[in-house]
Amino acid sequence: MRFVALVISICLLAACGPKAVAQAPGKPSPTASASPSARPVTPASHIFVIVMENRSYAQVIDSPYIAQLAARYGVATNYHSVSSPSLPNYLALTSGDTWGINDNEFHRLPAGGLGAQLSDAGIEWRAYMESMTNGCLNNTPLYAVKHNPFAYYGGGCPPQVVPLTHFADDMAGPAPRFVWITPDLCNDGHDCSNAAADNWLSQMVPIIQALNAWQDNGLLVITWDEGVGNDDQVLTLMIRPKSTPQRSASPYDHYSLLATIEDQFRLPRLGQAAQATPMNDLLR
Repeated sequence: MRFVALVISICLLAACGPKAVAQAPGKPSPTASASPSARPVTPASHIFVIVMENRSYAQVIDSPYIAQLAARYGVATNYHSVSSPSLPNYLALTSGDTWGINDNEFHRLPAGGLGAQLSDAGIEWRAYMESMTNGCLNNTPLYAVKHNPFAYYGGGCPPQVVPLTHFADDMAGPAPRFVWITPDLCNDGHDCSNAAADNWLSQMVPIIQALNAWQDNGLLVITWDEGVGNDDQVLTLMIRPKSTPQRSASPYDHYSLLATIEDQFRLPRLGQAAQATPMNDLLR
């Protein structure tokens, strides 16, 4: 009922218009390559990122709603996580490094990361954490700090990290140019079934697509943090208005996605994103 109320609220709005860790390199990213004949990429007006949990490409590609998105929009068919378990992948996505971390514990990292980059550049952003009800450093039955990378840089969350319940009010005004969404432990598929995660996406994605911020040359990215066991291939969807079905077999990973986001906002690339190949073939 809580999520349904959120859906109704946003749809109405849319209709109106503790330890230090030394930095260490993670798994090497696919290296960048020039493509001088490719058409230039027009920067997105807004970027939305949703990170799902613990499913390989093969496990989710046939889920009913996800399959609909894959048939209509851009799909990276050779995209891989960079580490295991969850936390180092979230750090790779937001700082270009796993920091040598191979667990899900709390680590106080130096201040920085993608959020700090955006703030320093004067770019409005928000990170929405579903079921975060007692501050960003406190787990709840459905909210896990390990799925909130912004909590680690500097050892605490910036004010841009808020519960998902703030989403409707924020989108009623000018939308932040960068939006990160972490579903809760059921809706991201971590503790619940593919069907539950697929159903959550079937509600959340249309809400984002109804926003002017997405309709006016926006970009929605849906990715999974890691696969299962030895299968590190994960699905990544690039969803743009007026796009045609696209497939890319280029070797991509979380550093590639970070490089893509930073390039879109004209930000310096962090860590291993500096050598990564941006996912431009799915943005043309």
